[in-house]
Amino acid sequence: MTTSVRPPAEPLIGRFIRLDPFSPDDLPGLRTALVHAEVFAGGYGGGPAGLPRDDVSWAEFAAGQWQPSAVSMPWTIRLVGGPDHDTIVGTSTIGDLDVRHDGAHIGWTGYDPRVWGTAVNPEAKRLLLGLAFDHGFERVRIQADSINARSRGAIEKLGAVFEGVMRHDRRRADGSWRDTAVYSVLRDEWPRVRAGLDARLAAFEGAITLG
Repeated sequence: MTTSVRPPAEPLIGRFIRLDPFSPDDLPGLRTALVHAEVFAGGYGGGPAGLPRDDVSWAEFAAGQWQPSAVSMPWTIRLVGGPDHDTIVGTSTIGDLDVRHDGAHIGWTGYDPRVWGTAVNPEAKRLLLGLAFDHGFERVRIQADSINARSRGAIEKLGAVFEGVMRHDRRRADGSWRDTAVYSVLRDEWPRVRAGLDARLAAFEGAITLG
């Protein structure tokens, strides 16, 4: 019997960041945060060839990247507190919402390079995984391009379980085939994963700054 329901599209507020349901008004801030070669180098947006080079390519990218729907909930990530309060620093999405089978997917995630290695990613995952499991989901998938060692390392650090590699899962922006490394967290694993994330977040002090 299904136990999940679609979560409400409401802000998720943490100690370091706030996740707001995506709005088109966020696009200028998202462009500033995400349009960097190093962000796309790891596979975001289809990889390096997907990097928007001008206003037209950015508009095309944005139109395909953030589309709220019955099965997709994109979020804009902002800093909380400090001199850079409210600055947009990234995005993530709960997608592939399958309430019939209690499954969801956290992905389409990108961050301003200035917040890599900070509390932003662990707190974003803490908030999004919590949202999914609090609304009855049984399994949350997290995945990355198999060659993206940085993203795979971050997923493994969360405590997600590696399930395997889907070969030739999709095309990258340059037309090459992407193999996708798939991880997941199950509902009965969430207390362990949550405790690990909470311990990591407790080690950070003060607001995140972009200076």
